[in-house]
Amino acid sequence: MEKTSFLSEVKLINLPKIEDPRGNLSFLEEFSHVPFKINRTYWIFDVPGGQVRGGHSFRQQEEFIIAISGSFDVVVDDGKEKKIYSLNRSYYGLFIPAGIWRQMENFSTNSVAVVVSSTTFSSEDYIRDYEEFLKFKNSQ
Repeated sequence: MEKTSFLSEVKLINLPKIEDPRGNLSFLEEFSHVPFKINRTYWIFDVPGGQVRGGHSFRQQEEFIIAISGSFDVVVDDGKEKKIYSLNRSYYGLFIPAGIWRQMENFSTNSVAVVVSSTTFSSEDYIRDYEEFLKFKNSQ
């Protein structure tokens, strides 16, 4: 039997945007906008032109990625198909469930990515080899 795509679980989620002539405000809350308990937040910045970040999957960790400044593309891959999301606004983010290969590329100058995740850091949770990722997906 052919396995179905898991990319349907990847979701672009709009965040509240409060407009004000003094400057706009957006926010996120766990279980409301982000569908998990937030255990870690990190950010990626000063990415040199042409560099790729990510290039891995997680066994358990879920993520929510926001382009706080500038823009970049997030390529998601479930082992059967790929999809590219261009993030360029700070009032929406990309939810990526566990078991999805992802990489970030095409960073604009001075872009900043903020990532909230469902777990604390664990190197054992990472799948950094694509062939190992495919084996992991086929065993599910």
